Amino acid sequence: MTTDPRPVVLEAAGTRLSALLSEPAGDRPPLATVVALHGGGMTASYFDARARPGLSLLELGATLGFAVLAVDRPGYGRSAAELPEGVSLSRQTRLLRAGLADFAGRHRTGAGMFLLAHSYGGKLALSLAAAAGAGDRLLGLDVSGCGHRYAALPGAPAAAGPSRRDTLRHWGPLRLYPPGTFRAGRGMTTPMPGREAAGLPRWPRLFTRLAPRVRVPVRLTFAEHERWWRHGEPDLADLAGRFTASPRVQVDRQPGAGHNISLGWTARAYHLRALAFLTECLDPA
Repeated sequence: MTTDPRPVVLEAAGTRLSALLSEPAGDRPPLATVVALHGGGMTASYFDARARPGLSLLELGATLGFAVLAVDRPGYGRSAAELPEGVSLSRQTRLLRAGLADFAGRHRTGAGMFLLAHSYGGKLALSLAAAAGAGDRLLGLDVSGCGHRYAALPGAPAAAGPSRRDTLRHWGPLRLYPPGTFRAGRGMTTPMPGREAAGLPRWPRLFTRLAPRVRVPVRLTFAEHERWWRHGEPDLADLAGRFTASPRVQVDRQPGAGHNISLGWTARAYHLRALAFLTECLDPA
């Protein structure tokens, strides 16, 4: 059994970040804390899929003995009113690092923190990992839906609304998602803040500076129907090779999934693999 996710607030250097927290039932201390970071145009609820039982990362992680903290990134959720245009990736990194320090000062975190991130959240996870020191107690990171070479250069959405091509890029074939996903997901989608969107084209160059500074194990997952990123074998080999300081780099593919893996039929399979990777990152002692 687990407790239902509950809303919490992180104090982040003067900015308040909203989040959802699930913990093991019975006041058991967590093995470690999973920090889940959503992608662009989503919210923390991305990690609490309810279209079918068993898809929610928040529920699964707590069942397996982990605390799961799904954070509304700066510019989303509670901080959207204060930061209506969003902030740069570097400022997101500073704010979230402060927010996680605040959380760790008030909650049990177990062996440390593990970043599980999707899409733009993966960029933030890599930036956090590159800046991390011993005091951050970072165990590793698992990133889905984020590479280093765009399949097509991102741009602003068309004024008339998303095209069919945009829908396929964000979701892949809609049969990959349970019926009710889009009705249940209305509360988890939101416009991407302007400053965040403006920084998208700079990512490939920024990645080349961040990757060599990541010193923890890294797992990267690409959905079978991923359309945002180039993920042929040469692309993935080059991607993995950039993490020169990481003790372990693992690249996986998730069959039967579109870009938004954590909302699809295969969400549980992906989450189990991510949490297995986290378990391997724990010190056996």
